[in-house]
Amino acid sequence: MLHYPKFLSQTHLFCKIPLSELIGTAVGCFCGLGLVSHLSMQEHMPLLIASFGATSLLLFAYPQAPMAQPRNVIGGHFISALIGVSCYNLWGLSWLSITLAATLAILAMLITDTAHPPGGATALVAIMGEADYSFVFTPILFGAVILVCVAIIVNYFTPGRHYPLEK
Repeated sequence: MLHYPKFLSQTHLFCKIPLSELIGTAVGCFCGLGLVSHLSMQEHMPLLIASFGATSLLLFAYPQAPMAQPRNVIGGHFISALIGVSCYNLWGLSWLSITLAATLAILAMLITDTAHPPGGATALVAIMGEADYSFVFTPILFGAVILVCVAIIVNYFTPGRHYPLEK
C-alpha cells in the first residue's frame, strides 16, 4: 500500500480564498510596498527594509490577525528598532548584540502587547546595518505608518474586511 503525503490527499492543493480577498491583497501589497519603494528609490528617502515585506503579508493578507493591527505593526517595529540600535551602540556588530537585540525586542513586544513578528527582523536589520538612532524614525516609524495607512484604505474597500479591528 502506497502512502502519500497528506497534502496530496486533499481535494485541492491551494486554499480557496475569495477573488475579492486576493485582489485586495494584491492591490494592498502593490500600493503599500510600491509607495515605500518609490519614496526610497525615486525620492531618496530610505524607507525600505526587508521586514516590511513580511509586514505586508500580515497587513494585506491577514488584516484580521492581532499581530497585523496598527498598534502591533507600528509599536513592534518601533520598539524593535530602538532596541536593535541600542544593542549595536553598546556592543557593536557581534553575535552578542544580534542575539540580545532579537531576544530583548521579542520580550519588549510581549510586555507592551505590540507583538509583530517582522519586528524581530527589524532589530536584526538595525544591527546588521550598523544603524544609528535616526533609523528608528526613518525608515522604521515613517515606513510602518505608511504601510498601516495604505492597509486602512485598501482594507476598507475590500469586501468582508474590517481593519483595524475594533476592540
